[in-house]
Amino acid sequence: MIQREVVNSTTSPFGIRDFRYYWIARIATTLAQTSMVVIIGYQVYDIARGTLGMSLREAAFQLGLIGVAQFLPLALLTLVVGWVADRIDRRWVARSALALECGCAVALAWLTASGTISLPWLFAIAALLGVARAFASPALSALAPNLVPKEILPNAIALSSIAWQGGSVVGPAIGGYLYATGHDVPYIASAGLFGVAFLCLMMIRPVPRPEMSKSPPWIQMLDGLRYVRRNKLVLGAISLDLFAVLLGGATAMLPVYARDLLHAGPEGLGHLRAAPALGAALTALYFAFRPLKNNVGVKMLIAVVVFGAATVVFGLSRWMPLSLVALGVLGSADMLSVYVRQSLMQLYTPDAMRGRVGAVSTLFISGSNELGEAESGFLAALIGPVVAVVGGGIAAIVVTLLWVRLFPQLRNARTFDPPSETALANAVLQEKPA
Repeated sequence: MIQREVVNSTTSPFGIRDFRYYWIARIATTLAQTSMVVIIGYQVYDIARGTLGMSLREAAFQLGLIGVAQFLPLALLTLVVGWVADRIDRRWVARSALALECGCAVALAWLTASGTISLPWLFAIAALLGVARAFASPALSALAPNLVPKEILPNAIALSSIAWQGGSVVGPAIGGYLYATGHDVPYIASAGLFGVAFLCLMMIRPVPRPEMSKSPPWIQMLDGLRYVRRNKLVLGAISLDLFAVLLGGATAMLPVYARDLLHAGPEGLGHLRAAPALGAALTALYFAFRPLKNNVGVKMLIAVVVFGAATVVFGLSRWMPLSLVALGVLGSADMLSVYVRQSLMQLYTPDAMRGRVGAVSTLFISGSNELGEAESGFLAALIGPVVAVVGGGIAAIVVTLLWVRLFPQLRNARTFDPPSETALANAVLQEKPA
């Protein structure tokens, strides 16, 4: 059935039934996840500042801790979740993780509506969400290439990246606006989105599972790390994202800016979160009609430099319109960077390794996001939020210039044309220990 549909499909991945369900599940999951993350952060900061009477820097430190709570499960489970995504039906791995996330959303909605929400509850559920996301991300990323033929795989990866990045910037904006109408509303909406995603994944038909080596499980788990270390293009792309966003994570400080620096409140937080969403959405729309074809590596490097510069402008701004423009540019640049990085990573990784390599990539992404929030929170507690944001933007630019020299493969990446599956398999075999 799958092969017959592929033959009769158009050149668009959306012509394939299972990919359409996958894409809806992907964007619904990302919307729900990112909406919850921003509201958890705002609630932590609001409770710390209001109920507990902490100073601005003490409350910023709590934001750092919430980032650590979400990152630690992923850091501890990276090798396991990648192996699971390659060994077990990727659909069921993702379905199970989404069911757990839906339960977390329901719990947060009930605790918030009943007025019993507290910092311990927020930290505990944030850690549980970290476990669920650790399993969901590599399984979903590795599933997309199983649903389309090789000829349109680059388009499918681009659309999957657009769903992920678009959801990751639109979700927080929606969360901010919904939180202004009722503190439990964003959690209720997230639970509904997780339910939609779960149902869509249930509609995807069985996909062939890749053959794995007969080596012991712990050797198979390490294969993903070995492959990333050997493939300098993949290593350079995901490590650039790690350090650039880790250092330049202005979005982690948006609750501080919305409440105490721009004096805009929850609605202002929604505006600030919507600005990167608009920038990313316009960029994604452009890619939908004019996909990148040439000099993709150089364009990714330039995008990260622009990301750092926009972070500096936002950090210094005290005028809401300028702050919104800076965040819009930041979101657009981040969209371009993620689009190129995800496409290169998927196309240069054999199917049998995609779960494990995806888990390593997820670790790097989470390191840049959740750990970046921790870094921003701790740094803001030490030197103040403005200096932390501005310094982080400058550091992101410096890292990019350094990566140009350390990873020439990035600037030399001209197109998304993938190498043959045989060449990719040989690269894995060359990495195996004798």
